[in-house]
Amino acid sequence: MRFKHFLFIFLFGVLLGFDLYGQTRPINPQTGMPSGFPQEGQQLPQRKEIKEEAGGRKKLIDDSTKMVFGPKTSLYFLEKDIKRNIERKVEVDTLLDNFHYYEPVAKSGWMYQDLGNVGSAAKPIFYDVPRTIGVSSGFHAYDLYYLSPDSMRYYDTKSPYTQMNAFFGGGNRNLLDLVFARNINPRWNIGFNLSTIRATKLLNPSGRDDHLAVQNAYSMHTSYKSENGKYLLLANFSRMKHVVEEQGGIVSPDFDETSELFAYQDAKVWLKNSVAQDFRIDYHLYHQYEIVKGWQVYHVFDRRHQNVLFTANLNSSDSSFFNIFNPPRLIASDSTKNQNLFRELRNEVGFKGDLGPLYYNAFLKYRRAEVESANVGNAQQIDEVYVGGMLSGKIGENWRFDAEAEYLLPEAFRLRGLFVSPFLEASYTKALYRPTAMQLLYAGNHHRWANDFENIGVDQIKGILKVDLPFLRIRPSLTLNRVNNYVFFDTLQQAVQASGEAFLVIPGLKFSANLRQKLFFEGEGYYTQRSGDGADNFRIPSWVVNSRLFYQSEMFKGNLYVQIGLEGRYRSDNYADFYNPAIQQFHIQNFFDVYAYPVIDFFLNARINRTRILLRMNHININMMSEPGYFVTPYFTGLRRTLDVGISWPLFD
Repeated sequence: MRFKHFLFIFLFGVLLGFDLYGQTRPINPQTGMPSGFPQEGQQLPQRKEIKEEAGGRKKLIDDSTKMVFGPKTSLYFLEKDIKRNIERKVEVDTLLDNFHYYEPVAKSGWMYQDLGNVGSAAKPIFYDVPRTIGVSSGFHAYDLYYLSPDSMRYYDTKSPYTQMNAFFGGGNRNLLDLVFARNINPRWNIGFNLSTIRATKLLNPSGRDDHLAVQNAYSMHTSYKSENGKYLLLANFSRMKHVVEEQGGIVSPDFDETSELFAYQDAKVWLKNSVAQDFRIDYHLYHQYEIVKGWQVYHVFDRRHQNVLFTANLNSSDSSFFNIFNPPRLIASDSTKNQNLFRELRNEVGFKGDLGPLYYNAFLKYRRAEVESANVGNAQQIDEVYVGGMLSGKIGENWRFDAEAEYLLPEAFRLRGLFVSPFLEASYTKALYRPTAMQLLYAGNHHRWANDFENIGVDQIKGILKVDLPFLRIRPSLTLNRVNNYVFFDTLQQAVQASGEAFLVIPGLKFSANLRQKLFFEGEGYYTQRSGDGADNFRIPSWVVNSRLFYQSEMFKGNLYVQIGLEGRYRSDNYADFYNPAIQQFHIQNFFDVYAYPVIDFFLNARINRTRILLRMNHININMMSEPGYFVTPYFTGLRRTLDVGISWPLFD
């Protein structure tokens, strides 16, 4: 057993003893997200000569005066930068780094716990401070698969830009994404995003089209700037319908001695007639006007709708699951229909500006939330008023600080400070935030509660050292969390509030090294020490390690670029949270040890001109360990050996 515990820690560190030399690649977070934005003070690549067209439109030309369209003429920007008066536009991504991380959990750097398949319920492994200190719906199991308004990209393109991504995972875990944007004129851009998920069940499918998860999602966006540049508008609309045929996990051999934990397609599962649905719509508007140079007023509008539904036929074999895990029948004995609606309206007005190297902002925000359930009665209305502001400054080319505050009258707040230098990044966050609406009031066929919880308090300190050597770049880090009054779901699947504090100490290390010219080794590792009376409410593996060894090179005069290598991930033994589909929540459990197991994958990323392709062989070390496979959640197995392929094809005209 100790071999399993230490194998991946060994893989993580053994190569550091090699004789390293050469120039090191920049450290990129292993998230799979576009590596997009340059670091503070780093400039974007210089463009070729730009000449004016009639009407002020610019076009890019090469030495032969032919039009050249590509990543340098298709740029995107984010609202958070516009709001902070940061002029930053980034080329669309054509890099190979992390391209084989195509599914959302992999894109997170494997920092989410899911149910072993694309589109299944997921939660972060590590605790972090919520971005919303007011009431949220509490239904976040499918947040990972939703393009929220605050992460929307807006474009500035010299020609119509189209990005088509198709990923075909082993076991028919398929994703299709389409991005389109074009400028109507130099000041007005429109675009849309389409995404679908079709993931066949990996456990006990009845056929190729027996889907676990089906998602259809789309969004539209536009950006506009007035001719004099004083007025700017950003707007988007997002819609997602995410449907999951819940399975409840593999039937334990304790209940059925003929059930096998690693039978995969032949596994016995609890549920076959139970369906969960998460339907979301968001309308978002941001606009600003410059009254005098360097001083703007702005307004933000949000309208959000979330409809969460779970249905089950209790006259079918599914009743066995509920008889064991959720015996009460509070509304109906033959079927379950738990439906919860959450609606939100938000308006924020404020002013912002620059005073030399200082940026300042102050705002007033009103938020109205409505919570409705067919089993509760009248809708509950929650009104919230916020005031806040921010101060940010640059102290030289690579030095800056941020200080921000938000106060929810009269009982919640968030304070955050950030310091960035070439050698150190440090932040401190202190917050008092409200429990979710679902944790406060819920009525379903199997669960019911009405709670009067206190607000949850947290102090968080984060620090990252930056060490850049000719052959190695390392980022030691430390995160300290103190959490009190934490609200969680206990072993009885009830929302409860912890009576004691929890202290989470998380040292970590991220590194990137050049071993032999075109051979690279990258990795990250985190150790979590829990203490305090509330420590057991946080089920975090003591060790979380990811590493990658790969070769990269360009061929055929730069027309072909290749990355090929091995990567692994390791999570130590832990009693990971179990998932209850009826309430769509993860809850703590004490009966199933998700044992430590290193997973090793093979990957090949290639770029031919601008088209990228991937091959990934998952879990190549299956049947090479003392256990025949691994679990990601109690009674949900991880991937067996499967081949994934994908292609990303950008068009710039």
